[in-house]
Amino acid sequence: MKSNRNLFRSCIAVAVFALSYASQPSARAAEALVTVKQMSPEIAYKAARAALENCRTRGYSVGVAIVDRSGVAQVFLRDRFAGAHTVRTAINKAWTSASFRQSTLALAAETQAGKPMSGIRELPRVIAAGGGLPIEASGMVVGAIGVSGAPGGEADQACAQAGIDAILADIEL
Repeated sequence: MKSNRNLFRSCIAVAVFALSYASQPSARAAEALVTVKQMSPEIAYKAARAALENCRTRGYSVGVAIVDRSGVAQVFLRDRFAGAHTVRTAINKAWTSASFRQSTLALAAETQAGKPMSGIRELPRVIAAGGGLPIEASGMVVGAIGVSGAPGGEADQACAQAGIDAILADIEL
């Protein structure tokens, strides 16, 4: 009889523990799910348009790509005289920047031949040349911009920065 009573008490204790654990869904859900911010298509377009216009004022015909934080293309604009190569190159610069969470100009410096990270250049889609910049809001990467077609990576990057500058007030919280 005493062992049955102890068994019953043990079962009750286990049930109470299980119920208390099950009644804390917010703690478990917080560990299981994450919230991310993403640019609207309108903001992505605004950034691409500003970058394209900035390059035009400098006399460059370029392609401009905006990708989301995962590297999926949201917007692509190609100026009328931009080379055919600018489509894939701009998208891949943006993808590279989103993937590595840094500028492609910085990645180019870090991955030169003989450096420990030089093998990164062999990965598919990686473009280690200036023109790709991450787009951040509240300390979180929400996307990236890639520009291709200006004479050199620094010029591509200047146009990309102009695109980001055009949306900063819209994306900062």
